[in-house]
Amino acid sequence: MQGRLEGLQSAAAGGFKAMYAMEKFLADSDVPQGLLHLLKLRVSQINGCGFCVDMHAREAATDGESTERINGVAAFREMPYFTDAERGALELAEAATRIADNPHGVPDDVWNAARDHYDDSQLAALIMAVAAINAWNRISVTNRTVAGTFAR
Repeated sequence: MQGRLEGLQSAAAGGFKAMYAMEKFLADSDVPQGLLHLLKLRVSQINGCGFCVDMHAREAATDGESTERINGVAAFREMPYFTDAERGALELAEAATRIADNPHGVPDDVWNAARDHYDDSQLAALIMAVAAINAWNRISVTNRTVAGTFAR
């Protein structure tokens, strides 16, 4: 299996520079890195991005996330491994990713569940994380970036 455009990063160097700057912003945010890994993993599952699912599962494990949480993120509502705050962030990520499924965008109850646990700065970072991973997913899916080729 091979990606479509092997030189994508060099052909769109300015765009990738901006995307990496976003990742730096997220890494420096007050949102726990473990939650960001799980959020990126969940959004990547929804979008069917094999490269990103593989990458974020590996990163989460490397950074200390448990196998139960990594494997359970797809069913986070039913799993005992997540806090209410994490569930709020993951619900927000799902709703923002599936924005076309709701004529009113992110429902108020989903927003309020996240708002109950995060301050403005953290909510802003969560919104940016969802936007960023959705962009990465679309880049990787369109380019057919091969799962398993990520090297940290």
